[in-house]
Amino acid sequence: MPEQTTRERILEALESLPPDATFDDAIERLVFLAKIEAGLAELDAGQGVPHDEAKRRLGL
Repeated sequence: MPEQTTRERILEALESLPPDATFDDAIERLVFLAKIEAGLAELDAGQGVPHDEAKRRLGL
C-alpha cells in the first residue's frame, strides 16, 4: 500500500474532527500532527534523546 501524501494526511485529520469543530481546533490538530512528524524525522535521523536523559531533563 503506497504511503499517504501530506495532503491526504491533512484531509484525513480534518475529516476526523467533530462536526462542531472550530478553525482553532483544525489548526491545533494540524500543528500537533506536524510536530509528531518532525519528531519522528529527528528519531529517524538519529537525533533522539535517550529515555534516561529525557527523564533527567524533566527532573524525574
